[in-house]
Amino acid sequence: MITPQIKNSILNQASSSEFKHYRIVHLSKYYPPDRGGIESYIQTLARTQSCLGADVHVLCVNTFGNNKEPLTVRTHTTHELDMGVKVTRVGRLFSLMRFDFCRGLIHEIQNLIQEPNTILHLHTPNPTMLLALSILLSVKKDIPLVITHHSDIIKQKILKFAVRPLEYYIYQKSSLTLATSSNYIEGSKFLRAFRKKLNYAPLVSDINKYKKPHKNAIEFGQSLKEKYGDTIWLSVGRLVYYKGLNIAIQALQKVRGTLIIIGIGPLEKELKTLVKNLGLENRVVWLGNLTEDELIGAYYAATALWFPSNARSEAFGLVQVEAMACGCPVINTNIASSGVPWVSRHEKEALTVVPNNPLAFSDAANRLLSEPHLRDRLSIAGLHRSDDFSSINVTRRIFDFYREILSQKN
Repeated sequence: MITPQIKNSILNQASSSEFKHYRIVHLSKYYPPDRGGIESYIQTLARTQSCLGADVHVLCVNTFGNNKEPLTVRTHTTHELDMGVKVTRVGRLFSLMRFDFCRGLIHEIQNLIQEPNTILHLHTPNPTMLLALSILLSVKKDIPLVITHHSDIIKQKILKFAVRPLEYYIYQKSSLTLATSSNYIEGSKFLRAFRKKLNYAPLVSDINKYKKPHKNAIEFGQSLKEKYGDTIWLSVGRLVYYKGLNIAIQALQKVRGTLIIIGIGPLEKELKTLVKNLGLENRVVWLGNLTEDELIGAYYAATALWFPSNARSEAFGLVQVEAMACGCPVINTNIASSGVPWVSRHEKEALTVVPNNPLAFSDAANRLLSEPHLRDRLSIAGLHRSDDFSSINVTRRIFDFYREILSQKN
């Protein structure tokens, strides 16, 4: 969360009226408390833009019932205010193959684009918003549209086949498409088709809350070290195929310490079976979803973040930024044409190994344990590197893009 102290820090770096003429409508799939790196990024970006004086709206699908419990069935449209950001969660009728069918979605978008100097900022992959925009843009053709392309659709072949015509149509209509790293652009055949209006802006994090942890975070981190010892390896993220957590579990056989896994997901049962089969039940701890302070405390307690992702579905890896801001080194993978090894760089803030190689992963972990001062060197470099992903720096870059687009439209 952007606290009042952090908000004041942002305002000290820029006049709160500097961007007051901008009206930004983010089209997101979901929004916190829905969990995920994209959701967290959009919230941080939107809040920072609001702190800088812009009129910021977020339009997303409502996945929650009246008691704020997640629902997989019908929901209602709600309106709320989040640190100055106006959030509309559109009710859905049902979901099918990653599509959320929402009555009134197009009408909500139309209402939000009536005022001058409005920019639509779409975040993809996002089949629901792509479908709504394809209908809207066939009628209203002069909407300033920025797209942040968070990832190609990699594994879901049927979804990719269904969505690709919508993607081509919307991306052709856009004013600008932003990848999250230059690495990802070079590896995406789809993105290269739009090279003339293509740039990049990295994901952002509210790094101040990681660099200046609350005492609750510190106490939680200390409790982890007291319970599990000084060698703690940390994994953070959904338990899905491209996270490569099976590689981390296999690597644990060759290195001392405890692996703490934060997150839930569809592969949890399968991964727990692997742990049992390898006889590692006493060395792997499953903590599920944690509070923000608990997560920060875990970063401070960890010897390193293990980030063994193995597919370009992992385009960036925002948790790497969070770890670096806490002084926690990273062991990541050299996924071809992904931003992962660009975020935390080999022998600078991270040790980078080939994907899907448990032995290479354990060798890197053992280097951290055996080489004097290696961890300290990576930790200090990571603290500096995390500044490159601060919300104020990246938000200013995005505002520069907005300014250029609006000047061309006007």
